[in-house]
Amino acid sequence: MRRTVLEPGVIMGQWWHRLPDGRVQCDLCPRYCKLREGQRGFCFVRQARNGGIALTSYGRASGFCIDPIEKKPLNHFYPGTSVLSFGTAGCNLGCRFCQNWDISKAREADRLQAWASPEAVAEAAVQAGCRSVAFTYNDPVVFAEYAIDCAKAVHARGLKTVAVTNGYLCPEPRREFYAHMDAANVDLKAFTDEFYRKLCFAELAPVLDTLSWLKRETAVWLEVTTLLIPGHNDSEAELARLCEWFVTHLGPETPLHFTAFHPDFKLRDVPATPAATLRRARQQARAAGLRHVYTGNVHDPEGQSTYCANCGRRLIERDWYYLGQWNLDNRGCCRFCGARLAGHFDPQPGTWGGRRQPVIIAPQF
Repeated sequence: MRRTVLEPGVIMGQWWHRLPDGRVQCDLCPRYCKLREGQRGFCFVRQARNGGIALTSYGRASGFCIDPIEKKPLNHFYPGTSVLSFGTAGCNLGCRFCQNWDISKAREADRLQAWASPEAVAEAAVQAGCRSVAFTYNDPVVFAEYAIDCAKAVHARGLKTVAVTNGYLCPEPRREFYAHMDAANVDLKAFTDEFYRKLCFAELAPVLDTLSWLKRETAVWLEVTTLLIPGHNDSEAELARLCEWFVTHLGPETPLHFTAFHPDFKLRDVPATPAATLRRARQQARAAGLRHVYTGNVHDPEGQSTYCANCGRRLIERDWYYLGQWNLDNRGCCRFCGARLAGHFDPQPGTWGGRRQPVIIAPQF
């Protein structure tokens, strides 16, 4: 799609309509922000301009960095490979515990110091030897037009695309957005409406709808992450409901990551998640029928390694982001029993390890 450029870094967006009272409604996410000329939406980067909705962060990023794919986290999507990662600014949720609040809550002038066209992003990933490009750090939903254009350029160069997202978007933009994504890690913040309303200023139902839709209607490789916050979403009863829904709607082969919270942003009075809580949640999820459950943000080689769902042998050994033992054959099957491991795998694992390498892209606009 040809974009209408209003000024450098600002384009007319998609997914909006005019209201009878003269306002414009943004139809990108379930907030449906209704704005008068000049007003900005909840995400801050979408603004009523020129009689429509403009994206004010197109081609602008908070920085580019090469990460291990496991950091997204994606454990079943070309393990060991490197991914060029970037985000912009803003978010359509208001999580009081946000672990990337300096980016997600930033005004674009505060953080968006890097400029790059979609073609420049793709070229940088190719030159760096990355297997994929990830739209992450803040939620790519709010810069969907830029992410889609980057994804097209990335696919044209033979690389894969990854969305790290909260899953909070409407059906029409969702179809177009995910038509250009190869993999996604969706944050399932909790499994109660109360949590989403009080701590995220959002609703649970649209996220569950996105997850079900991704699994049912697309070929996007899906993994899910839940950040366990002590006293808020880590009870056995809540995790039991989450796991029951997960197995029914996403299936036992979809990987689930339980990650540790650390006090941040506006939730500093809650302690960090004990490693024992993550191990208990992992055991509970596996007992409920999930076959690939992981722990994150703690040192736990057992909880971060991948095991065969058929014979139980270790297939991929992980110590943080470093891979050790590799027991998959060239077809992505267990070397011991021949059972296929769900996911996408190269014949040999990547060797990127745990490095984090900043990348500077020369402005192309």
